[in-house]
This record gives sequence, structure tokens and C-alpha cells, in this order.
Amino acid sequence: MSQKFVVIIAGGKGERFWPQSRAHRPKHLLPIVGTEPLLAQTLARVRTIARPENTFVITSAAQARGVRACCPQLPRGNIVVEPMGRDTAAAVALAALLVEARDPEAVFAVLPADHVIHDRKAYAADLNVAFAAAQSADVLVTIGIKPSEPATGFGYIERGKVWKTLDRRPVYGVRRFVEKPSLEVAQQYLDSGNYVWNAGMFVWSVRSVVGALLKHAPDLYHGLEAVRVAARKGKTITGALKKSYPDLRKISVDYALLEKSSNVVMLPASFDWDDVGAWPAISRHHAKDSRGNVCRGRVVLEQGTNNIVFSEEGHLVAAIGLEEFIVVHTRDATLIAPKSRAQEIKALLKQIESAKDGGRWL
Repeated sequence: MSQKFVVIIAGGKGERFWPQSRAHRPKHLLPIVGTEPLLAQTLARVRTIARPENTFVITSAAQARGVRACCPQLPRGNIVVEPMGRDTAAAVALAALLVEARDPEAVFAVLPADHVIHDRKAYAADLNVAFAAAQSADVLVTIGIKPSEPATGFGYIERGKVWKTLDRRPVYGVRRFVEKPSLEVAQQYLDSGNYVWNAGMFVWSVRSVVGALLKHAPDLYHGLEAVRVAARKGKTITGALKKSYPDLRKISVDYALLEKSSNVVMLPASFDWDDVGAWPAISRHHAKDSRGNVCRGRVVLEQGTNNIVFSEEGHLVAAIGLEEFIVVHTRDATLIAPKSRAQEIKALLKQIESAKDGGRWL
């Protein structure tokens, strides 16, 4: 039987949870929800799926030190550092050749590092079904999340007919992938019951994903040839990566492969899921006081309602009459913003970056 591998994509610029999150310490390296960094929680969830020696983490140079500290159970060579970001298609191509060098007949999952999932048992069961589907046929398996609201910040997948039933779970064909819709269209998707959120969780065999790369993105596959040769010989791939990566096309795996492939199938998730995309999402996972406030650290609120207030390093944050605000105090920066404008943090960071010495706060 083919081996199972897991590849975790741990990238990101650390923008959405600034100022706690930074380029060298983004969301997945923080205990945004729970007591451990989200990456550590992801590794714990896949422990029953793949052995540490069969688990890879692909990250950036800025985050390499933090990722290594977060993953002491992984062999050092299984933490792979991209010289620069080239989006998810390049990361998937890199993952495919890393796994292929270990076992050309393997099946592997590609998973984000920073999602919040509490039901580990259901999560493991779903992944095992997805692995079974990928082992049974030449398919690209994606896990879909049942929408709970007409969200406009996620991509959607329209499901087709039942492709196969595995372990009493229906796996569906995929009719199409849809980019982030308007609110009106998202409501139509929700009402139809035929759409799921695209959570960026995939399972496939080496053979199937390499076939898809050769058919739809051969430049990415061939562009990593030097890396492939080094990996197959058991040599370090660092030098080959530095030479090859700058020339790779920057494109998402959805655009490069999935939207062009006719052999994509979808397993609806049975586990809870939240990508915790911005500060307001914190309220869904932390205990609130009697006025709906979520507070961590030394915080005193007088007549405050529905706020999120975080304070680090023993610093006292005190406020009067705040309603629906985010206040985050760290060692060197403080954020104050209405919860309704949390998505504008990226624009704020661009202003900070353009300021003199602005990079020190990013």
C-alpha cells in the first residue's frame, strides 16, 4: 500500500492580525485560538495520519526560525524554506517532488497551517476518506466546508453528482470553482445547498498531481527539475531552490490546476472549521464577559460592549465607553480600530511601510 504524507503550507505575511502578527511571526505561529500556535495545532491533528518523517512544512525564509521552533518533532530536512513567495501552485509542485523523492507511489495531503478545527476525530476520519478516494482513482480530492452564512471572502465549489461512496460518505464530482462572489450571489449559493466553501485542503497521489502539472502547468514542473534531481539523490535542495524559484510563475493552485482539471472530486467536511480571517473572528472562539467583550492580558473596561482587547507583556489597557472596537497592544505597537473596519488593516500597513523606518513594525 502507498505511504501517506502530509505537506503543510505555512506562509503568509502576518497582516491580518497585526500588530501581534508580523512577517516573521504570522498567524500560524501565534496562539490566536487556544494555548498553542495554530501550526502546532495543525501538526497535532495530522499526527494519526502521517508519521513525522512523512510530514513536511513549506515556509518562508522570514519564518523559518519560528517554524523550526514550533516543529521540534519533525526532521530538520522536512522543513523546507522557499526563497521567495510564488503562491500555492509552486508550493504544490515543490511538495509533489519532495514526496515523489520519498515514494513515487505515495498519496499526500496539502493543508493550510492556520485554520481552527476543534473536532480532531472527525477531521482525521475525513482525511482518511479523502486519502482512500485519492488511492482509488486518478482524481484530485478537495475537502469542502458547508457554508454557514453568505460569506463573500471565500471561494466556492459547486458540487455535481455523487462520484463514489467511501466508508458510507458520498464523494461528489465538481462542476466548477467560483471566485469570491457578491453578497447577493453568495446568498443564492447558500440557498441552493449545492455549494461549499473552498478551504484549500487537498489530497492526491503523486501520480495524479504530477499528471495535472504536466498537462496544465508544465512550466512549474520542469522549472523545478534541478530541485527534483537533488531530492532524488538525497542531497540538500537549498541551492537548487534559490536558482529555480525566482523564475517560477506566481499563480494559485486553484487557477493553475483545479479550475482546469476535469477529475476533481469533493468530500464535504464533517468537522468544524474556521479560517479565523481577521480580528473579529476571535469572538467566536474566546469566552466573553457579560457585555460581550473578549479580553486577554491586563485589561480594564468601563461600560464597554462587544470589544476585542489584547494586551501583551503585562501592560495595562484601560478604556471607557468603547463599543465594537479592536484594541491590541504589543511591545512596540498598538492598534485601535472599529471591528467593522478590520479588513482595512492591510491598507494601514501600507502606510506604515511607506513611513520612515516603517519596516521595523511589519
